[in-house]
Amino acid sequence: MSKLLIVGTVAFDAIETPFGKTDKILGGAATYISLSASNFGIESGIVSVVGGDFPQEYLDMLNDRNIDTTGIEIIKDGKTFFWSGKYHNDMNSRDTLITELNVLEHFNPVVPENFKDAEIVMLGNLHPGVQMSVINQMTSKPKLIVLDTMDFWMNIALEDLKAVIKKIDIITINDEEARQLSGEYSLVNAAKKIHEMGPKYVVIKKGEHGALLFSEGNMFYAPALPLAEVFDPTGAGDTFAGGFTGYLAKTGNISFENMKNAVIYGSNLASFCVEKFGTERMVNLTQQEIKNRLEQFKKLTQFDIELS
Repeated sequence: MSKLLIVGTVAFDAIETPFGKTDKILGGAATYISLSASNFGIESGIVSVVGGDFPQEYLDMLNDRNIDTTGIEIIKDGKTFFWSGKYHNDMNSRDTLITELNVLEHFNPVVPENFKDAEIVMLGNLHPGVQMSVINQMTSKPKLIVLDTMDFWMNIALEDLKAVIKKIDIITINDEEARQLSGEYSLVNAAKKIHEMGPKYVVIKKGEHGALLFSEGNMFYAPALPLAEVFDPTGAGDTFAGGFTGYLAKTGNISFENMKNAVIYGSNLASFCVEKFGTERMVNLTQQEIKNRLEQFKKLTQFDIELS
């Protein structure tokens, strides 16, 4: 079993979808990643920053799931990062209504001593300079560094992003971001171009259409589970990343064959995340529910065919 270090936002979100709307609720990439990864019984820790307005009960909830929060800096006279968004009827597109960086604007990550030797590092969606700072603080080379990013950083910090991509093992991005980063429309060609930038593995997320895993000529596709209702897609990609890295941390096996299972576990957990607003579903998820849905995934993708 490997130790997992998670770097990303711990935040407040206010969300509106065709199914309803929320006031400020718990959100942030590191929150979703850590809650998802906690289902594997591993040792994990978060590096992030919050303001004095962040409730202690949220930190207690994370600690109760064996998530180390000593790396979450609390700036008493500051305010926590806040994002508000409204989803369109198709639930794939959204409008950002409010972004308040607050304490995140001057975030300088400090990795706790007991996580500087973490075997797996999950770099959530943050400025590439922050992600690089975390890599530079590790006292031993991690077995696996996974990076998530988005089009925003490609637009304003592309050179910084390319520099950190050289240092990582796996990148997780969505299909449009893969096209933007590579300049290729075909996702197969996009993955090849991104491989050349440094990472050995490329994971391309396609939302309700599943995820693709590429590595050195090998390719694997995992569908998303068709759901009757999607209440809130916020955090689904981060939940996928948490399931993916959590499974790899538990098994300690970073072969391509095992990463196929990690992709399935990530997709499985992401399918729960979208069923309620914010982190509500992930907080109340049971091991039996995870197991039952894995059976559904297996039935969805398994078939026998005679090849003559």
